[in-house]
Amino acid sequence: MKIRSPLRPRRTRLEIIPLIDIMFFLLASFMMVSLQMQKVRTLKAALPTATLAAPTNTKPDLLNLLVDADGRVRVEDRPVSFPELHTLLTNRFQLNTNLPVYITGQRDATHGAMVYVLDFVKRAGIQRVAISVKAAAPAVARP
Repeated sequence: MKIRSPLRPRRTRLEIIPLIDIMFFLLASFMMVSLQMQKVRTLKAALPTATLAAPTNTKPDLLNLLVDADGRVRVEDRPVSFPELHTLLTNRFQLNTNLPVYITGQRDATHGAMVYVLDFVKRAGIQRVAISVKAAAPAVARP
């Protein structure tokens, strides 16, 4: 014998939106907890300070060349001829094989003079050569 209910049978439904909310809450909780679980492994050390050493203001070993409007070269504000420059470059290159050379041209220096000096430095064996460029001062507009 079958007993019938006076209520109509309903299909069961699984609500997904509250389930998604709970999953996001759990995800955020686990993320926050895992960030707090980092172990800090450091050692506190009291290092001694140098008492006799004086601070030095030494620049790294580099060479600045300035090419003027006539194609002459100056090394650190001292004019040098090309044979002297070749000797200087080869001597400095023997001391430091990773010697950087920066070539700067005056405003009136020609492109050909700059390329000649660049080629001259490359022929001396220097591999790290760069053209140093200064940005021009912005022009002030007058009303």
